[in-house]
Amino acid sequence: MLQGKVEYLYDDFVPKESEKEGALLKYYYTHNYRNKLYRLLPSFIYERKIGNKLDNVVFLEYYLKHKKIDVVLAEYGITGAKLAPICAKLNIKLITHFHGFDASVYSVLSKYKREYNYMFFNATKIIAVSKVMYNQLLKLGCPEDKLILNHYGPNPIFFERVQNKISNHFIAVGRFTDKKAPYYTILAFNEVLKKHPSAKLTIAGDGELFDVCNNLINALGLNDSVNLPGAISPEDLSNLFENSIAFVQHSITAKNGDMEGTPLAVLESGAANLPVISTIHAGIPDVVIHGETGFLVNEHDYHSMAEYMIKLLDNPQLAKQMGTKARKRIESNFNIEKHISIIQDIIDNS
Repeated sequence: MLQGKVEYLYDDFVPKESEKEGALLKYYYTHNYRNKLYRLLPSFIYERKIGNKLDNVVFLEYYLKHKKIDVVLAEYGITGAKLAPICAKLNIKLITHFHGFDASVYSVLSKYKREYNYMFFNATKIIAVSKVMYNQLLKLGCPEDKLILNHYGPNPIFFERVQNKISNHFIAVGRFTDKKAPYYTILAFNEVLKKHPSAKLTIAGDGELFDVCNNLINALGLNDSVNLPGAISPEDLSNLFENSIAFVQHSITAKNGDMEGTPLAVLESGAANLPVISTIHAGIPDVVIHGETGFLVNEHDYHSMAEYMIKLLDNPQLAKQMGTKARKRIESNFNIEKHISIIQDIIDNS
C-alpha cells in the first residue's frame, strides 16, 4: 500500500532474498562482475561455493547501492540495528518498525544494546506499536523526537462481517507461545463449562505449546468442548468471528521478557463486531476499553477471565452492544489506511 518504487527484501534479519531479483549474493556477482560465466551459474553454486566467502551484509549493501534505494523500512528492531551501519554509510534514510519481542526479550536487548544505540542515533524515525513499547524504547535510549506511536489495523475483510447471532462460542487465535499463554484460556474456559456446559471454544493457531494445550484438554476432559484446528486462513477466521460471542486471549509477559506489540487478532475481532476479553498487557489496553468494548483482567488471573466469559453468556445482548462499540473504535482509531498513511508521511517528509 506504500507509494513509490518498492523493493521487498526478506529471509532473516539481514535479508538474503529479493522478491524481484532472487538471492542477493547472486545479484551481487552477476552485476558486480561483467562475466557471463557468473550469470550462467546455477543458484546452488553461489550458495555452496561463493556465498560463504563474503558476509551477506556485503551483498545487501551492494544491492541497496546498485538499486539506488532512498529509504529503508526495517521490519523489526534487529533488522534495523543490522542495517543501520549500511544506511549510514550509503546516506540512506532508515525507519525501523518494532513489533514486540524485539523491544522486550531480555536476551535481545542485552545482545543488541550497542547496535540499538547506534541505530537510535542514526535512524530517521523509530516506530512503536503500543504505548508500553513507546515507553520501553525511550528507556532503551531512543530520542523522543524520533519515536512515532503507530498502531496498525486489521485486514478490511473483518469489517465485512456482522456478528448478529446468539452464540455460546468463544474464539481465540494466535501462535501457541509463552506470551499468549493459551493454557490460561483453556483453564478459564474449564471454569465456564461448570455453569454453561454447552459452551464451545476454538483456539486457532500453531506453535511450540500446541501439544501441551492438547494434552491439557485431554486431561480436563474437554475434547467435546474445545477445538484446536491449527493455523487457518483469514477467511475461515472471519467466519468463526461471525459465529462467536467474544474473542478471548490471555497474553502475559513471558519469563524471558517477551511481550506482545498490539495483537492483530484483537484488532481483527473488534473489527468483526466482537467484544474482547483479554489481559492488561502491552498494547491491548490501547485497543480494549474495559467495560465498554470488552473486559481486561490482570495477567495470570484466569478466574476473572472466566467470570467475564460467563457474564457475556448470561447476557448476550451486552456482548452485542460491546461488539458494536468495539467496531466503531477500531474503525476510528486503528484502521490500516491510517497506519500506512503515517508511514508514508515519514517516508516522504522526514
